[in-house]
Amino acid sequence: MFGIADYGAFVAAIVLFLAIPGPGNLALVTSTGKGGVRAGLAATLGVIAGDQVLLWMAVAGVAALLAAMPAVFHAVQWLGAAYLAWMGAKMLLARPGSAPVLTIQPRHYFRQAAFITVLNPKAIVFYMAFFPLFVDPARHRGLLTFGVMAATIAALTFLYGLAVVLLTHRMAERMRARPAVARALEKLSGVFLIGFGIKLAVSR
Repeated sequence: MFGIADYGAFVAAIVLFLAIPGPGNLALVTSTGKGGVRAGLAATLGVIAGDQVLLWMAVAGVAALLAAMPAVFHAVQWLGAAYLAWMGAKMLLARPGSAPVLTIQPRHYFRQAAFITVLNPKAIVFYMAFFPLFVDPARHRGLLTFGVMAATIAALTFLYGLAVVLLTHRMAERMRARPAVARALEKLSGVFLIGFGIKLAVSR
């Protein structure tokens, strides 16, 4: 299909990777809990936008550039780690009744989710290693093949994000009746964000 070897396996692999816990999933859950379905969908679009930037950078060979210039790679890596840790610290230090760490403006959720996604340079290397696994050299159609792969990833990410947002929204309605539980979950989210930041900073 359009030069993609085993399209079904490609779709299955993407779904599996989407389900792996990470900053992107946490951004969807946190955004939905704070701003409802609209904010969650905005965050989903932010993840998609950031992901598209990374995968096309991989197609353009940015991964090879980062590999050849470790200082650039680690600079972006540390920037992403600092951003995640900063968001996590704000959640941990937030007091009851204070302004939320995340505002309810959809454009803010979009920007934050996009930043969290883009500021993970290892994702570029991942795409650089992942794409060749499903490209049929004999039937490859150049940019059309990568375009279909990119569109598939975007569509699957949207469907996955929609499911996460709707499920989270349903659970959030119940959590609002229990403020103590909601605050505990916010603190837990902060811990996870800091953890993701540390993992990104120390990974090689």
